[in-house]
Amino acid sequence: MSRSNVLLIGTLACLLGVCLSVPGQQQGAIPVGSKVFVAPMMEGFEEYLKAAFVKKKVPLEVVESKDQAEFEITGHAKTQKAGTAKKVIMWDWRSKEEASIQVASLKTGDVVFAYTVHKASSAHGKRSTAEACAKNLKKAVEGK
Repeated sequence: MSRSNVLLIGTLACLLGVCLSVPGQQQGAIPVGSKVFVAPMMEGFEEYLKAAFVKKKVPLEVVESKDQAEFEITGHAKTQKAGTAKKVIMWDWRSKEEASIQVASLKTGDVVFAYTVHKASSAHGKRSTAEACAKNLKKAVEGK
């Protein structure tokens, strides 16, 4: 292996290490029991997200006022219903779902967690994407 290939592989490995060390994934970035405000989102996704927090037992306290919160959760969700071709050719009536959330510290303004989910064939629509977001946020809060 040539020296330039070794350097290229080493550089890529370093960059990958930097990409994987996202601040929101560090233990303690969002302490257990923190108060979070879930901002209004497109198509009422915030309600699905709040329900998913309860179902997945995310160890955060959701508050109704931004003034009471330590962190703010923002994001968006998009649904694309199955078209005729998908229904006829693939026999699939399930929707395509996409969602992303960001958690920012209201004290510093830093984004401490971000997650995006894409479901090509979602049986439960927004509920599925909200639960995926909640599950991964729980992991970040618990430091797993």
